[in-house]
Amino acid sequence: MSNRHLARTIALQTLYQWDFNGKKETDLGSVVKKNLREFAPQFDDKGFIQRLVDGVLRQRQEIDDLITKYAPEWPLEQITMVDRNVLRIGIYEMRYDDDIPEKVAINEAIELAKTFGGESSGKFVNGVLGTIYKEMGGQPQSSSLT
Repeated sequence: MSNRHLARTIALQTLYQWDFNGKKETDLGSVVKKNLREFAPQFDDKGFIQRLVDGVLRQRQEIDDLITKYAPEWPLEQITMVDRNVLRIGIYEMRYDDDIPEKVAINEAIELAKTFGGESSGKFVNGVLGTIYKEMGGQPQSSSLT
């Protein structure tokens, strides 16, 4: 498993816990540290996990609006917590992280969905992120929704 993939896995675990516990906590630094100790005690992610989690939380409303727009037959709260948080990570990396190529963000999200989601999670995530990617025209966008 690559370092970034492991980091995304821990970020997913952190966001899943946050979502499962009612989205009450806004500073997830202690949860990230706990998950690092538990799942990868020797792993130095150089702050990647925390930046990813903080970025998702910072842009959550816009990200959730995109999920709602591109998965209209699935109300946000009816999407499984794993799929919802995989989509949040994927959309964040596609739209707001200039260091991650969009296709890498999509592929990583699909792999997370296949590993941790249900039988059709990979296809669902691929469909939503692929549609967003097409609308973006393959260009990163760091601005608000249009």
